[in-house]
Amino acid sequence: MSNDYQLTTVSLKDKVSASEWQSRVDLAACYRLVANLGWGDLIYTHISARVPESDDYLVNAFGLSFEEVTASNLVKVNLAGEVLDGSPYQINPAGFTIHSAIHAVRHDVQCVIHLHTKASIAVATVEGGLQPWSQYALFALPSLSYHGYEGLAVNADEQTRLQNDLGINNYMLLHNHGGLTVGPTVGDAFMRFYDLQRACEIQLELMQSGKAVIAIPPAIVEGIYQQADIVHSGITGGQKAWPAMLRKAYKLDPSFCQ
Repeated sequence: MSNDYQLTTVSLKDKVSASEWQSRVDLAACYRLVANLGWGDLIYTHISARVPESDDYLVNAFGLSFEEVTASNLVKVNLAGEVLDGSPYQINPAGFTIHSAIHAVRHDVQCVIHLHTKASIAVATVEGGLQPWSQYALFALPSLSYHGYEGLAVNADEQTRLQNDLGINNYMLLHNHGGLTVGPTVGDAFMRFYDLQRACEIQLELMQSGKAVIAIPPAIVEGIYQQADIVHSGITGGQKAWPAMLRKAYKLDPSFCQ
């Protein structure tokens, strides 16, 4: 069989710390779940996770589909974009630009998810962006920002503008480009993207219906803003839902934890 159909299968489980291995397993599971939900983009887009007690982070190898990501073939890089630990794989420069920019300034964040889903691109591109038309939208709105399109994300100069636009928020819509969420754990970032994606999907269906929309009253929206710390806590996100998501990933294909 051609080598094009084979992947390196060397396990890193006994070659990294227990905390790094758990981060690798969580991140690999996230890739598999994103693929299962149909949010992937062939070999493009990225999910990254900071290595515990380190400035280094893990990201997918450029050239692998999300269904092929495992705990061992995730690539460890530093904030300069240098591949560490002798990995045989390389990373996508565009992914490095976006993810390293956020990891460099958001020390409260372990995981960054950036995807090119049709729904997130569409809502990021219409005038007015995300609207308060569903409960899912209210999960995102208190902590949502926008970033203007500057072409393919390979220009280091864009990093500062991206950092400033995200600020302390946990959700971002990138005009003409897609969606982004961050979280203190992989599970939190995943659940936040789930909420953002559902909000965008529902908004598009409402827009396509041609019917008048019953918007959530401003007073309720403002109340959500005041309760942002509660709405976006890990207890209501990754800490509760992530174990179930790990079990789902394992049932789909246990090879992610190799």
